[in-house]
Amino acid sequence: MIAHSVDDPFYYLHNFQQVLDWIELRYADLLDDQEQAFISQFRQQPQAARALLVRMVMRKGQLFRPSKLDYAEIGSTQAALAPLLALGWVVDDSPLSLEQLFQLLRKDELAQGFAERLERPRAAKGELLAQLQALELPPQPLQQWLPGFAEPIIELRLQALCDRLRLLFFGNLYQDWSEFVLADLGLLRYEQVAFSADSRALRQRSDIDVALALHQCAELLEQGVALEQVVGHIECLDSDNPWLLRRRSRLLYQLGQHSERLGDWPLALRIYPRSQHPQARIRHVRVLERSEQWAQAFELASQIARQPANSLEVQALARMLPRLQRKLGGPPQPRRAKPQVSLVELQLPAELAALGVEQAVQLHLGQGGGQVHYVENSLFNSLFGLLCWEAIFAPLPGAFFHPFQSAPQDLHDAEFHGRRSELFARCLGQLDDGSYRQTIRRHFVSKQGLQSPFVYWQVLSEELLEQALICLPPAHLKSCFERLLEDIQANRSGMPDLIQFWPEQQRYRMVEVKGPGDRLQDSQLRWIEFCAGHGLPVEVCHVHWAP
Repeated sequence: MIAHSVDDPFYYLHNFQQVLDWIELRYADLLDDQEQAFISQFRQQPQAARALLVRMVMRKGQLFRPSKLDYAEIGSTQAALAPLLALGWVVDDSPLSLEQLFQLLRKDELAQGFAERLERPRAAKGELLAQLQALELPPQPLQQWLPGFAEPIIELRLQALCDRLRLLFFGNLYQDWSEFVLADLGLLRYEQVAFSADSRALRQRSDIDVALALHQCAELLEQGVALEQVVGHIECLDSDNPWLLRRRSRLLYQLGQHSERLGDWPLALRIYPRSQHPQARIRHVRVLERSEQWAQAFELASQIARQPANSLEVQALARMLPRLQRKLGGPPQPRRAKPQVSLVELQLPAELAALGVEQAVQLHLGQGGGQVHYVENSLFNSLFGLLCWEAIFAPLPGAFFHPFQSAPQDLHDAEFHGRRSELFARCLGQLDDGSYRQTIRRHFVSKQGLQSPFVYWQVLSEELLEQALICLPPAHLKSCFERLLEDIQANRSGMPDLIQFWPEQQRYRMVEVKGPGDRLQDSQLRWIEFCAGHGLPVEVCHVHWAP
């Protein structure tokens, strides 16, 4: 599928038709009668009618004034509307609330039309609405509100249907039709992945209903609807689709976090056990602890400790278990030994504070020799993404299901690495035989600018890449990449801020920078401990500003 050139005035129509063709080819068995009829009838309509419909679908809202639907390539709006009205895809006599009317009409039109009901017709538009709201007038068609008004209000009746089609194509409702335009303009470019018959996010009709319901629940959460009500909706949703289960777990985790912020411990304890989010088990223990259910918290923490799922759980339990044992009257527990990390206390001129603490240290270190780069998480992630490009974008069933994906849909699954273990083994094996540099350089050129979940193109210059390939030992890269694959979601962040290269000596060091009053985050502590344990040179620099 190729985004149609925006040089064609009907580019949006061609793109929309491509989506319909794609859906009909890949999801025909999931379409209901209404959706099948729409796809079939759409092709049969005049070009102007089809174009106007797509224009409305791509705009915000469902109510339009014909005078605002003026497009040069379409011509007469009234002529283009006629087939759509005949099909019932749009209507011109829908009941409108006062609030809808005030969104669509100008102040002078409203003041004139409601002159007999307004005590202060010259007031601001918002006050005019307040005056009429006090009358508690029911919704009614425009011609009953304002008889003889110059033009109708058109309501699009297909928005829900088109949202379902968009869901089938993108697998989500946060991507929209602008993806085609961005792709055509070259602002967003994607790896071209082969699609198999199994490359579908939604596998049965009920999946569509669950996906839409989850999206609605997320919107309710954003709107501030009572958490108990949102949780009730989610608990009624069930699916065996792994993709939908991940979404459900992520949403439940967000609800659990909201419950904690509100101090609603019973609701949080109801939510977290139902979520498979990587941090849900630890949050469950934490809520038990905060609600002073020490015994239950200790029991769950001990259970997790017997088989921790990731390094985040290991780190959290190292703090929780001794604390819980003390609460239960147990003997004092020895503190876990902190990793031996080189600490640097650095006092810098106060005028450098305007640069930001990381850039100030970067400037200072650069004065002593070597090349210093502010990379944070970008460098090691990018090198991993370039070396393992084929494994990441392998066309496994269900990993990719539309042409505008920047990452496989199972990227954060526990099975992501396992499903591609042989592919990743071949990629990482290049770090043993020395061919990794050639592969990384080749992909740096051939994949330049393509969307990737790992490669930071805006940061990774050719100079930085070459210095990294010269100075970073392959054994160190392999250790970091293997850790990344253990838990991509947790381990792709927390890497040190700065890296300093000495190409002539083929050596480097990483520096985590902390300003006054700042402290290391958990993800940073885990990376620093890993580096210290695997011989990767890392320092923590505490900055103080000179008085």
